[in-house]
Amino acid sequence: MMLLLCSSCTFAQKKYEVGLIGFYNLENLFDTIDGPNNDADFLPNGSYHYTGEVYLDKLNKLSDVISQIGIEESPEGLSMIGVAEIENRSVLEDLVKNPKLKDRHYKIIHYDSPDERGIDVGLLYNPRYFSSKGSEKLFVNLSQEGDTASRKTRDVLYVWGDYKGEAIHVFVNHWPSRRGGEEASAPGRAKAALVCKLKIDSILQASPKAKIFLMGDLNDDPTSPSVAKVLGAKGDLKKVNDSDLYNPWMDFYLNGIGTLAYNDAWNLFDQIIISEELTDSKQKGVFFKRAVIFNKPFMSQQTGRYKGYPKRTFDFNNYIGGYSDHFPTYLVLYKAISN
Repeated sequence: MMLLLCSSCTFAQKKYEVGLIGFYNLENLFDTIDGPNNDADFLPNGSYHYTGEVYLDKLNKLSDVISQIGIEESPEGLSMIGVAEIENRSVLEDLVKNPKLKDRHYKIIHYDSPDERGIDVGLLYNPRYFSSKGSEKLFVNLSQEGDTASRKTRDVLYVWGDYKGEAIHVFVNHWPSRRGGEEASAPGRAKAALVCKLKIDSILQASPKAKIFLMGDLNDDPTSPSVAKVLGAKGDLKKVNDSDLYNPWMDFYLNGIGTLAYNDAWNLFDQIIISEELTDSKQKGVFFKRAVIFNKPFMSQQTGRYKGYPKRTFDFNNYIGGYSDHFPTYLVLYKAISN
């Protein structure tokens, strides 16, 4: 998605434009209006006492994070960011209007999902760098033989468009949670992964050099079967062949670095996976340079048992003024500047 930004770098006498794309789980970004979804806890009289003051403070906190991501490398920040755990389009409209973000003029792509909690995914992009040509939601059918009740999850958001005439494809995901246990819930994530895999295969069959970004809170790690087997995303760049997907987060995870923590262990659920064409640094177009977890100290719990964990919005039902229980991730992209 939106790739290049206005800043540039010089290496070995060659100049490059720099672009950033990211992903961030916004941790229950609800509004305060009683809607048709299951939002009772996130209302002023709900269990979280989710008042207008809390909502506005949360928007300010999230805007503070998003506005700072990658600005050392590209002053205009993220050209595109996928988001998860949002209630509706309205909360994204409020987010992009925040004073810290409004000058970027982010556009929104969003669809309502059938998720039982009423949360969706979405995509924000800076129209200076990305032009959307179309989008659709991809349904993830969790039903299994013998089910007596339907099970619903988030749709996958698929967006395609171009950056200065260069076609790209983006998938924004929030796969089924591990509720009920990692192993018992794994089939749901495998189904979500397969929805993406089938669509990606069809794109690559029609255009073998397609540039594809699959991002999201996958509720699985880079080594999990849904990612490593169903998607076939490889963490070793030397083993990535034509039509393969490359996962730049594998080494982070194997070294104990993650985006969320639970029971004193780190997981790396928030990934951005790319197609093989983006790994070619000798091309004229945009290519992948490096992956980054954005985890500034102000976003972390500074004291107590959870020191170092992402500072979440609530501690049980108490509002603690945090940001999210996930750290955001982003990719740094380069493109050679023609002389």
